[in-house]
Amino acid sequence: MPDKVVETQFPLIDADPHASRVISYFRPSDYAVWAASTAAFPGLLYAWEMADPTNAKIKTPIRLGGFLGFSAGFLFAYQRSSTRFWGWSENKREEEMDLKELRERAEKGLPLYGSSHQPDWVQAGAARNSQWSQLKFATFPMVNLVSHQHHGTDPAKYGVKSDDS
Repeated sequence: MPDKVVETQFPLIDADPHASRVISYFRPSDYAVWAASTAAFPGLLYAWEMADPTNAKIKTPIRLGGFLGFSAGFLFAYQRSSTRFWGWSENKREEEMDLKELRERAEKGLPLYGSSHQPDWVQAGAARNSQWSQLKFATFPMVNLVSHQHHGTDPAKYGVKSDDS
């Protein structure tokens, strides 16, 4: 089955980026969103308690709220970074970082997206499962943790010679 091609206003960098690349390409605004979410969840619980007191101990719910806010903030920041990889939002900075990083890997003769000891069918299955998974974080948070060669981009732009040439 061919990969789904989505026309976007900005260039596609990677259709299924590895989690380490998505996190390393976080912008300061992604960290701000993450921090705001971490603070907002327990802050809203505390404000709710002040508005309508239950006279119960709220230390545990505040801690749980902090954990949930931290987790949700991370997933939201991860999703924002992923949309830039897909070309759904402005991605000039990520495009330049990607070209620099992968051209260096190509010059050194390394695989562009890392190597894996897993068989090709496992890599392909992992790619099918994780591609677009960032859109389903509310149902099942899953990220790409497998190095594979299914990224929807032409390796020639990084200076990789094809087998035909």
